Amino acid sequence: MGIIIFLLIIGAGAGFIATRVMDLETDVVTTVAIGVLGAIIGGLILRFVATVIGWLGGFVGAVLGAVLLIWLYQKYGPKR
Repeated sequence: MGIIIFLLIIGAGAGFIATRVMDLETDVVTTVAIGVLGAIIGGLILRFVATVIGWLGGFVGAVLGAVLLIWLYQKYGPKR
């Protein structure tokens, strides 16, 4: 029950700010609904973006690690 009250309070605040930014006049129920649904949609989008950035970060780290390994091999490996 506590999570529902928390979602309603956060939804009311987020909906209030969003309706003011977008210059939209709505009643309290619609404002809260906009805030709660916006939080759900925004959360999903942010998780997707964080996942993609995580994959790209891992790829960049892998490339940098490979470059470092090649440099170390050329610098300290067997001489030709």
